Amino acid sequence: MNARDLKEQLHHRLIPAMPVPFTSERIIHHDSHVHMAEYMSDMPIGGVAVWAHTGRGLLLTEEERAEVLTHWRESLPDRIIVAGAGSREMAEHAKSLGADAILCHPPTHLRGQADEAIIDYHHELSRVGLPLILFYLYEAAGGINYSPQLLRKLFALPNVIGVKIATLDSVMTFQTLAAFIKSEFPSKLLITGEDRFLGYSLMMGADAALVGMGAALTALQAEMMHALYAQDFDRFLYQSKFVDQFAMATFTNPMEGYISRMLYTLSWLGVVSPEAIYDPWGPGLPEEEIEKVGDFLTALPMEVKR
Repeated sequence: MNARDLKEQLHHRLIPAMPVPFTSERIIHHDSHVHMAEYMSDMPIGGVAVWAHTGRGLLLTEEERAEVLTHWRESLPDRIIVAGAGSREMAEHAKSLGADAILCHPPTHLRGQADEAIIDYHHELSRVGLPLILFYLYEAAGGINYSPQLLRKLFALPNVIGVKIATLDSVMTFQTLAAFIKSEFPSKLLITGEDRFLGYSLMMGADAALVGMGAALTALQAEMMHALYAQDFDRFLYQSKFVDQFAMATFTNPMEGYISRMLYTLSWLGVVSPEAIYDPWGPGLPEEEIEKVGDFLTALPMEVKR
């Protein structure tokens, strides 16, 4: 798929970043993975993202990454598969397994180094030949602040089609970056990664959403986006209220617990097994933390529990 066609398929669409359903023995729960793909195949989404932070892409073994991407490629043959990559080798592996685009993991190890090192990192990823999505992750969330000067150089690299912005809690940073990108790079996709203010980030000009929260209650979020772009503002506001509440229930301290909370939500919805909600790299969540998510889901109107 060429870059133009891929951008069209992602435009105004939700791209859920998918977690991996592990058991407490750190084994991928195959049946749950199958059911997750079946769940997503019925959703009005542009595709899915694998090997991203939500999918612990940098921490999986090569064999686990192959299992995950291969299954998603086979399960969603007509949807976009975006694969996170933190090296050229990882990007080449993703391409060989059928990924359509690469999401660049922030090169946190280069924080504080000269811009040239960050440019070289992205240039290596671009040499794989797949469309490339930059990832601006605010330092407080574990990423690197990219100056406007650096972003201009990164957008000039081959195959770059857009940028995902995830600041976690800095609305001002998102506003500034969105205005800059829309002004200087209107042909590039502005992709929001802002789970905690998803609706507002779309109102600020985001062309698409790539969020871990999209892995569950997916239809609600996709329909909220459709309502906004169709200028059905009453519907947008109604749905955005529940999306914000969902974000508050799942993206809260300890923040790394959001992956377990998303898997729990999928279990509550009957998508994955209760045995498959373990995140080997996340914090252990006390029972009361999980119960808060369950209480929120129970109180939701039936029409949005999809």
